[in-house]
Amino acid sequence: MDIDWNSQLHEQLDWHWQHHLRPRLDGLTDEEYLWEPVAGCWNVRPLGTSTAPMAVGSGEFTIDFAFPEPDPAPVTTIAWRMAHIIVGIFGQRAASHFGGPAMDYETFAYAGTAASALEQLDEGYRRWSEGVRELGADGLGRPCGEAEGPFAEHSMAELVLHINRETIHHGAELCLLRDLHLHRPSG
Repeated sequence: MDIDWNSQLHEQLDWHWQHHLRPRLDGLTDEEYLWEPVAGCWNVRPLGTSTAPMAVGSGEFTIDFAFPEPDPAPVTTIAWRMAHIIVGIFGQRAASHFGGPAMDYETFAYAGTAASALEQLDEGYRRWSEGVRELGADGLGRPCGEAEGPFAEHSMAELVLHINRETIHHGAELCLLRDLHLHRPSG
């Protein structure tokens, strides 16, 4: 049996994106986007207002950060997790492997509203998804290259699987935070 692995890898994430994750983010409000369920959360904040060890970004909003990451790591908000998916999961990889615009945590212009973040998320997913769709069997088999550091010799198929797992994992966290916000105690 011939299996089109490129199609299978693309469809694994695309099905989840189209039928589960992206519909669950429809109607995301600014209150939910920036909600801090516990004290000390890392978030996306107006420039100059972070209390984290580091705050990075190039626009009116920055993301809380530290390197190395504290142990235990702080709880992160929907805004922070979306920024991680936009920049670290889709953006940097689309830039490194599919000719997308250069992107990194330090110079990214983070969204201060849910609507703007959803636009960034959709654009990041589109670039990544189109790139994966175009890989073909030869592209899936080639090494990732120096952009992936210690994983340079790993195949693009391994990277696609990793990005699928990361997106599903962090997407589930976004959905859980929305559920917790909806069912938070009133008071």
